[in-house]
Amino acid sequence: MIRLGLTGSIGMGKSTTAQMFRDEGLVAIDSDAVVHDLYRGEAVPAIDRAFPGTIVDGQVDRAKLSAHLGSHPEDFKLLEMIVHPLVRKREVDTISKAEADGADIIVLDIPLLFESGTEARVDRIVVVTCDPEIQRRRVLARPGMTEEKFTMILGRQTPDVEKRRRADYIIDTGLGLDHARSEVRRIIASLRAKDVK
Repeated sequence: MIRLGLTGSIGMGKSTTAQMFRDEGLVAIDSDAVVHDLYRGEAVPAIDRAFPGTIVDGQVDRAKLSAHLGSHPEDFKLLEMIVHPLVRKREVDTISKAEADGADIIVLDIPLLFESGTEARVDRIVVVTCDPEIQRRRVLARPGMTEEKFTMILGRQTPDVEKRRRADYIIDTGLGLDHARSEVRRIIASLRAKDVK
């Protein structure tokens, strides 16, 4: 089974692209969705101990956690030490199930693929990109997003130009949904053709 890593900086259209892979019948593990789920369950006790005051009604209050990390960026490492092993376990379980079900390709949607050093866990890498102005417009249109927060997030991400340099495939979402969808189909066909050889 081919493990296809999907990544891209904030606002590049990664989630939309991941859904396109699902629409083509592939299993796509969304690391962000797994984290959200962990914030409502398994990760709560450890985060409560590490970041007191960030748990509200039995789950992680993302705004409170984000505010803490904004003023204490050195604590990102601590959060990653708590969350990454839990995400990895879910990923391994989902990969095993997909393999048992006979899947030939699985998509691992990992926003911080390069930043977390997890590219060794995938066979091929798709980077989703777009023009920086389109990215900026998309991100600043999100509820609660500010220039300052956007700058902080970008500062933690590998630059887009570097991601594209390290990619096996690139999808430019700035060229529209139809273009992105045809690229998704082209990538799947290419992987399956190589797999047959």
